[in-house]
Amino acid sequence: MTLAGLPIGNSDDAPPRLLHALEGARIIAAEDTRRLRRFAARAGLRLGGDAGARVVSYFDANEPRRAEELLAELLAGRDVLVVTDAGMPGVSDPGYRLVAACADAGVPVTAVPGPTAVTTALVLSGLPTDRFCFEGFAPRKGRRGYFGALADEPRTMVFFESPHRLAATLAAMAEALGADRRAAVCRELTKTYEEVRRAPLGELAEWARGEVRGEITVVVAGSAPAEVPRSPEDLAAAVAEREAEGASRKDAIREVARALGVPKRDVYDAAHR
Repeated sequence: MTLAGLPIGNSDDAPPRLLHALEGARIIAAEDTRRLRRFAARAGLRLGGDAGARVVSYFDANEPRRAEELLAELLAGRDVLVVTDAGMPGVSDPGYRLVAACADAGVPVTAVPGPTAVTTALVLSGLPTDRFCFEGFAPRKGRRGYFGALADEPRTMVFFESPHRLAATLAAMAEALGADRRAAVCRELTKTYEEVRRAPLGELAEWARGEVRGEITVVVAGSAPAEVPRSPEDLAAAVAEREAEGASRKDAIREVARALGVPKRDVYDAAHR
C-alpha cells in the first residue's frame, strides 16, 4: 500500500513521484473522488494511465468498512494508493485504520511524502520549532478543560480549526492558556490569499470575531519554563523533603538532580554542606 500526500493548496507543489504514482495506480482510495479527479485534470494526468484506475471513496463515515475491503485487495496482491483532499493521509484524515490493519497483517506500507499544513504553519508562525506537538481539531465540547490540560505543555502546539469555530476556539485558548500567549493563525496556506496573522491569543480572538474564511491552522507557543530553584539551600531542602518521604540520601540526590535538571554533583555538595 502507498500513502500519497497531495498539495495543501497550490497544485504546482505536486512532486513528480506523486504524479507517477497516480498515473500508475490500479486502485485509488480517495477522501473525495471528485476533488481527486479535478486535481488530476489540472495536473494534466489520467488516473491509472491508459488502463485507468478504479477510484473508490475513503472518508470518515465509511473508513472502518472500506479499510476491510482495501485490506482484502492488498492481501490478494493488488496495490492500493491512498490519498486525501490535501496533505498526508492519516493526519486528521482517513488512513490510520488501514495502516494499522496492514501492519497487523504484514502488508508493506510506503509513502509518497508531500506538503502538510502542520509543518508549513509551524515554520511560518515565528514560534519555536525545535519541539512541537500536533493536536488536530479541538473537541466541540469541553474545550475549557481540553485547553486547560495543555496549559503547561512546553512544546509549540499546532491545531486545525474550521472558520466558523475559530473565534470560539481562540477565546477558549485565551481563557485557558492566557490572553498574552503568543500564537499565529495561518489561513489558506500556499493559496492565492495566504495569510499568517501573528499576535497574542487575546488579540487573535478579537480579530476572529469578524468574517474569517478558508482552511485554518493555529499555532500556539508552549508554556514558559517555570523558575527552577537552584541555590544550595533550595537543593538541600529538596533532598531533605524526599528523605522525609522515605527515600535514601543517594536516591533523593538522584531524584532532585533529575527533576530540576542540575548536575548530581551540585545536589550532592548542597546536601552535605
